Amino acid sequence: MASKGNQVIDVYRRHANTWTNLRGTDMPERKWINRFVSVMPEAPSVLDLGCGSGEPIGRHLVDLSCKVTGIDAAPELIEIAKKRVPEANWLLADMRAFRLDLKFHGILAWNSLFHLSPDEQSHMFSTFKQHALPGTALMFTSGPARGEVKGELEGDPLYHSSLSTEQYANLLNLNGFDVISHVIEDPECGQHTVWLSRFNVDPP
Repeated sequence: MASKGNQVIDVYRRHANTWTNLRGTDMPERKWINRFVSVMPEAPSVLDLGCGSGEPIGRHLVDLSCKVTGIDAAPELIEIAKKRVPEANWLLADMRAFRLDLKFHGILAWNSLFHLSPDEQSHMFSTFKQHALPGTALMFTSGPARGEVKGELEGDPLYHSSLSTEQYANLLNLNGFDVISHVIEDPECGQHTVWLSRFNVDPP
């Protein structure tokens, strides 16, 4: 695995409790999560990639009758998620390498995909496709433009990267996902750049 990705995991492992407290239970992304759920059938199965501590998003999904499977590479965060949202299925795995013999009505990568390198992000779209049913909703956040930046958590550098808008759109199209909505730096959602799409058919 790429060293930058491993460094991100190490940062979240070291500061799992601090990050959980900082994340809190407020949900500026509520409108997007609700819209994501609205394009799926009732009681949908949802794969949450980079699920963190399970709150607030995992809890909200469960409260909306979703059957949640969450994946995170930090065992400390998975343990917190198991305690806080025991109704969901929390799995320790690296989103860059996991494979489940399951398909889901929804796939979510909220504030997680952008911790991968550009090449790793590109490869994730075939993973999304592999775990998608016809009509599966896929939602993820990205940066507003192509580039790499360093954030920080408790003084440790935290890597982020983004492809361009055109690259994301092309990857979605090549893997059979149609864009439903795309907002760059949504002012109603903490300036998140959000992609919501639906899996239609396999590309030719």
